[in-house]
Amino acid sequence: MLNSRIIFISISVFIFSVLCGPLTGHCRVTGNSTKVIQIVAAENFWGSLISQLGGDKVRVFSVVSDPNADPHEYESNAGDARSVSTADYVIENGAGYDSWMDKLLNAGGNPRRKVLNVANFLGVKEGENPHLWYNPSFVNRVTAQMEKDLISIDPNDAGYYERQYKALQSSLAQYQNRIVFIKEKFGGAKVASTESIFVYLADAADLDCISPPAFIDAVAEGNDPPARSVIEFEDQLKSGQVKVLVYNAQTVTPLTENIKKLAADEGIPVMGVTETIQPPDLTFQEWMNAQLISLQNALNAKALGQ
Repeated sequence: MLNSRIIFISISVFIFSVLCGPLTGHCRVTGNSTKVIQIVAAENFWGSLISQLGGDKVRVFSVVSDPNADPHEYESNAGDARSVSTADYVIENGAGYDSWMDKLLNAGGNPRRKVLNVANFLGVKEGENPHLWYNPSFVNRVTAQMEKDLISIDPNDAGYYERQYKALQSSLAQYQNRIVFIKEKFGGAKVASTESIFVYLADAADLDCISPPAFIDAVAEGNDPPARSVIEFEDQLKSGQVKVLVYNAQTVTPLTENIKKLAADEGIPVMGVTETIQPPDLTFQEWMNAQLISLQNALNAKALGQ
C-alpha cells in the first residue's frame, strides 16, 4: 500500500514538473488557451473584422450597429462604459469620427487593456476623411495589425489567429477583386457623391468623384455647405457628365434629398451606401460586396437598359 502511494506521488510530481517546470508553481498552458478575449469595437465594421479574426477565442461587442444611429453623433451610455472599462482590447476609428469613445477610454478601466486607434495607426489626422473602412488598402493594413494585437494578448493561440487571418484575407479578396473589376471596366468615369464617405472607394476603383469638396465635407460633418458649392454640384449633375450619384442612406437631409431628385430627373442612376454594416448580421465583406454590386450595376445602367 505504501509503495503504491509513493508511486502515485512520484507520477503526480512528474506530471506537475512537465506542465509547470521544476516546482516553480508557474504552469505552462498546453494546447489552446481557455481565455476569451473581451473586445469592444466602436463600430460594427471594425467589430465584424476582429470577430472573424478572433473566432471562438473572442467575445466582441460593437457599440454602434443600429442603422438609425449616426456614429458621428452617438451618445454613449452606462452599458458602453462598463464594457469598455472591462475590455481587454478596444478598437476605435479615430480622426474625430467617434470622439465619444475617447471619453470612455479616459474614464479608466483594465490597466492591461490594449487600444487600437485606427486613424492614428494609419496616420490619418482629425479633419481628414474619417471613413477609413472604405479604403481596401487601409482594411488590409488594419486587419494585419489586429492579428498582431490578438497574438500579443494571447500568444498561446498564435497559430489559431494566423489561420483565421489567412481565411479572412481570402474572404476579403472577393470584394477587393470586384473593385479591381470596376476599375478595369469603368475607370475614369465621372461620379458624384453627397458625402466624403464614398471618396476612398471611388479612388480605389479609379472613378473620378467630381463633387465639390466643400459640399461633401460639410454634409459629412452635419453642416450646411456653402451656397456656391450647392450651385456647382447642381450644375455638375445637369452637365450630362455624371454617371452615378452616391448618397449616404443613414444621413438623409432636405438638401441631399433635393440632390437625389435632381439626379433622378437628369436620368442619373442613384445608389445608397451606409456608414455601418446593414443589415447588421452580414459580415464586413458581404456588406461591401453587396454595395459594390449596386455600384457596378449603376455604372452599367445603360447597358442593362435601366
